[in-house]
Amino acid sequence: MITATYSPEDNKIRLYPSARLDDETFQRVKDAGFKWAPKQELFVAPKWSCKREDLALELAGEIEPEEMTVAERAQAKAARLDALADKRAAESSAYSRAADELSRAFEFGQPILVGHHSERKARKTQERMHNAMDKAVRAHKAIGYWHYRAEGVERFANMKNDPKVRARRIKTLLAELRDFQRRLNGAHKALENWEKLTTDNLIRMALGRSEMYSFNLYSAVERGDMTPQEAREKAMAGARSIIESDNLARWISHTLNRLSYEREMLGEVPRFEGEITPTLLQMFVREHGADKPKGAKVDSDLFTVECKAPLPAHIAQGTSVELSGDEWRDLMQSCGYVPPAKKPAKPPILNFKAASGKISVVNPYRREEMILPQVELTKAEYAKIHSEQRGTRLSTCGNYRVRVAPNPQHEGPRYSAGWAAILITDQKQHEAPASFADMEAAQ
Repeated sequence: MITATYSPEDNKIRLYPSARLDDETFQRVKDAGFKWAPKQELFVAPKWSCKREDLALELAGEIEPEEMTVAERAQAKAARLDALADKRAAESSAYSRAADELSRAFEFGQPILVGHHSERKARKTQERMHNAMDKAVRAHKAIGYWHYRAEGVERFANMKNDPKVRARRIKTLLAELRDFQRRLNGAHKALENWEKLTTDNLIRMALGRSEMYSFNLYSAVERGDMTPQEAREKAMAGARSIIESDNLARWISHTLNRLSYEREMLGEVPRFEGEITPTLLQMFVREHGADKPKGAKVDSDLFTVECKAPLPAHIAQGTSVELSGDEWRDLMQSCGYVPPAKKPAKPPILNFKAASGKISVVNPYRREEMILPQVELTKAEYAKIHSEQRGTRLSTCGNYRVRVAPNPQHEGPRYSAGWAAILITDQKQHEAPASFADMEAAQ
């Protein structure tokens, strides 16, 4: 009687009932977070969860792929909203015509005769005319509202498929994956530590630490409700329950499947052909939830990564993995990892004396040229300026940077002092760059 579907595009489970649900089933569906969509005649959940998947499997037997895409669903909803706009347009026209017909009773400027037998009928006609005009105005305003809603639905569907939005969604899924993996890592480390603690004194000291999964057992031991050994066994059982949790494993598997789908829709991940380094491998496994990885180079083309807790299951089994450079490249490509591009180096900071006593820099806020006076300070005097008030500015030519600070020679309130280029007198001085000399000559 019920068909269940799942759409990876919006991460929603939908239930299509062929008949009205009985009260008990309806309450179970409602308690699981499903909502009835009357226009589509289905129940929809805001997002996937283990509980909702189990209920859908129980009611339908299997979960099928959703046949209607997000774009098709948005198009259908936009069509319904456009139909409402057309309906309001027809209503507005009808009310306008009715108001025009009623206004003909007053088209020659005939006033309402107070006390005459026609007064009651005239006032009633006037009231009906005003009501029709008000309804026409409200219906006309509703036309724009429903058209705006229809455009918004289509715009949202297009936004969901935008490559930049999809890339940000992948980052969110990776953050969720790290959260799940962090729970596993913490449970593994806590269990390993509890296995090493055997004496009552060490157990009492460890019970006060939240990362040991003690679950507030310290107070129970202090009151004498349980012994330290009993508390240790209970904490170890709690850590094992996290490690062996079926729901946590399903959440991790579901997140990995969503990542695979989003990457496939985004496009093929390029294979990294650059140099493999231990730092690069640490960044790679850390992004997927590895706990404090340490990379090392074994020989010319063999690299290893070790962690205190087991590595993510989709990376490797155990706490360490040893692969060649090409194997690491294949693994990064299969996991959709693209190493971040190196940021371009900033221009050097030059300390030179300007013959004119002025240096041209770029205003970082307005992107326009600023001519700053050059002021000489010692290294100690420059260090006395608050760190938030001193910094560097890029030259107008873009080939170097100079130190700047509020003009220390300004007379008056400090807040009204303009910026000045600083020359450190007791520090190595550079030669004026050619671009600066050319600029001064041009000026």
